[in-house]
Amino acid sequence: MSRSARPLIAIPARFSATTSALRYAAEVNARALVEAVWRAGGEPATIHPYAPGGLGDPPGTAARLARFDGVLLPGGGDLAPHRYGAEESHEAVYDVDDEQDAFDLEVARQAPVLGLPLLAVCRGLQVVNTARGGTLHQDMGGPGREHRHLTHPVRLTAGSAVAAVAGTDKIEASCYHHQHIDRLGRGLAATAHAADGTIEAVEAPGAGGWLLAVQWHPEDTAAQDPAQQGLFDALVRAARGTG
Repeated sequence: MSRSARPLIAIPARFSATTSALRYAAEVNARALVEAVWRAGGEPATIHPYAPGGLGDPPGTAARLARFDGVLLPGGGDLAPHRYGAEESHEAVYDVDDEQDAFDLEVARQAPVLGLPLLAVCRGLQVVNTARGGTLHQDMGGPGREHRHLTHPVRLTAGSAVAAVAGTDKIEASCYHHQHIDRLGRGLAATAHAADGTIEAVEAPGAGGWLLAVQWHPEDTAAQDPAQQGLFDALVRAARGTG
């Protein structure tokens, strides 16, 4: 890839039951997310989450990803609890889709193998953790404890990748989630926390590739906040091989 070209960033689509402009069910990504990648100098490319029946490894995922320069795993609905070994599903779990789960999990497994830099957001962090054998708290306890429609301070670990790309050790994070990490997955380190102890970012130190996952939604405020835009800038730099 020429350094003058925009690195191609794969973003798995999210299924949407209705989208008025398209009249029928659709596959979508948040405009703010796509625009943050574009501002960073990347070429965002929505890809179809193909996983017939939601069982086993989606065929050809590694070959499909190989044409890209980086990957962004976006937010979305909840992972099926059985994906991380839970025997029962909490009543608050919503928008589970086995096809989406199977594809996202395989993307999280294959991107590091292929040497592709990976940025994961909200559900994306939970996918990365689950793909590495970690578990999730299915619900944070309802109103007053969950992180929905909430902007709150997050402390970034000194010397971490997330602190380096944000350029600070404390940020204001825009959150929308009711689940969070319970047990960390293999090779992951928690590098940011909310005041209530919620793990807000994970990295894979010493793994030899670029991986950063955050529980909040940096795209919500990236257009106005350089610290949040810095996450997308870092992904694109890594995709160029200059990060």
